[in-house]
Amino acid sequence: MKIWIDGRIVGPEEAHIPVTDHGLLYGDGVFEGIRVYGGKVFRLDRHLARLQFSASAIGLAIPGGIDRVRAVVHETAAAFGSHESYIRLLLTRGDGTIGVDPTRCPEPRLICICCDAELYDPEHLAQGLTLVTSSLRRPALDALDPRVKSLNYLNSVMAKREAKLRGADEGLLLNAAGLVAEATVANIFIHRKGALRTPPTCDGALEGITRETVIELAGGLGIPAHEQSLSRMDLLSADEIFLTGTGARIVPVRSFDSQDIGTEVPGPVTSKLMAAFDELVERI
Repeated sequence: MKIWIDGRIVGPEEAHIPVTDHGLLYGDGVFEGIRVYGGKVFRLDRHLARLQFSASAIGLAIPGGIDRVRAVVHETAAAFGSHESYIRLLLTRGDGTIGVDPTRCPEPRLICICCDAELYDPEHLAQGLTLVTSSLRRPALDALDPRVKSLNYLNSVMAKREAKLRGADEGLLLNAAGLVAEATVANIFIHRKGALRTPPTCDGALEGITRETVIELAGGLGIPAHEQSLSRMDLLSADEIFLTGTGARIVPVRSFDSQDIGTEVPGPVTSKLMAAFDELVERI
């Protein structure tokens, strides 16, 4: 693992932030998860555009601007030296006094972490994940817009904990209206009646870059793909379900709320998309 912090690249034992950093105290900051394939950073411009959006949404200036962040990402990835890795880019409000007032933090802090990537157990990936509906709900858009990748992930943490305590791999979060939002750290797709369907951001889904990529790949394969509000019943009646995210890419789901999904894992559509994604990252 290599970490860029306060202008230098260090190992994890040397990377420190003050306890007065508002990212630690209040989750006041934003982040991006990015992948490196074949030594090249995957869709960096899209990730940086989303970082800029998230930072602007909470009134956080990016020190040095996007071009500096781009250089930091490349520098950290080069220092780690792996052809396949995961990058976590963080922007916190920075040091400040105790209290939530963000105007008392004079300078934001940029951190870039580059490490090996593994979010799910490989055996589970091969078998497909088990997914259960969480008792928690995704916060409403007027409370915290899901398009903002903030450092406050307690909602997802608690949903993940609940799923694990129930013996499942992942938790499904619904919104206050009972519609599907997303999994704890991933977007969700179903294949039903010949088309892919994924919840819109207005239902609580992140504007995922892997999600966007899958929709593009589906178009190239002639697979209809739509944003559509989904209920639990849509998932229970789906032919296939899979999750998408930067870390895990495309992950098949074998059961939802203890009911088996489809007749094979991964299903034929999921398999085609997984193969197309593999081909895409080999071409970058």
